[in-house]
Amino acid sequence: MKILVVEDEPKLAEFVKKGLEENACTVDVAYDGQIGKNMALSNSYDVLILDVNLPKINGFDLAHQLRTEQMSTPILLLTAMGSINDKLIGFESGADDYLVKPFEFRELLARLRALQRRSNDLMPQQNILKIADLELDLNEKVARRGGHNIELTAREFALLEYLIRNRGRVVSRIDISEKVWDIHFDTGTNTIDVYINFLRKKIDKDFNTKLIHTVVGMGYILKEE
Repeated sequence: MKILVVEDEPKLAEFVKKGLEENACTVDVAYDGQIGKNMALSNSYDVLILDVNLPKINGFDLAHQLRTEQMSTPILLLTAMGSINDKLIGFESGADDYLVKPFEFRELLARLRALQRRSNDLMPQQNILKIADLELDLNEKVARRGGHNIELTAREFALLEYLIRNRGRVVSRIDISEKVWDIHFDTGTNTIDVYINFLRKKIDKDFNTKLIHTVVGMGYILKEE
């Protein structure tokens, strides 16, 4: 885990940092809320640990401001303020968990691991279509070939997705017009051919193995030569 600790007591911050690093975590420390906010927004962390009584921006406000910035990283508030009202304010501010000082380090570690697991369960599953060295990432809407990103328009991406989902099968121009454009093209139009050529220039031109093939009089097929 990569963790940000925002704590203004140096001894406690060092204790938490050392303990987490001994458990294979990478830890950054900020000693006030403003620095903590800047670090949280400019780096990627698995969990944020926030004290409440912080200089510049307190922990409640910091959690709220990070959520306002659409940050979804799990937040654990670690504080001596342990009343029910304090906890309610913390959760309403956007915190995911609340641990009262003094605490057992084992409990802190267990809570952090639980937050990480919960966060991973909520992440979208990888959704990638592949053929040869061509990948289509449906989550990021990115095409890659040979490890290099290929810039596609929305229509080109939709066309390539249809072809790769039907890899190894001939698809006609009518199939493409209905499934990708959702309309029936006049048989005299060359729109499908034009977009196939756009894709060929981006997907096949600079590679020895060609993937998009024409089947004369029938349509197109995506396959390895």
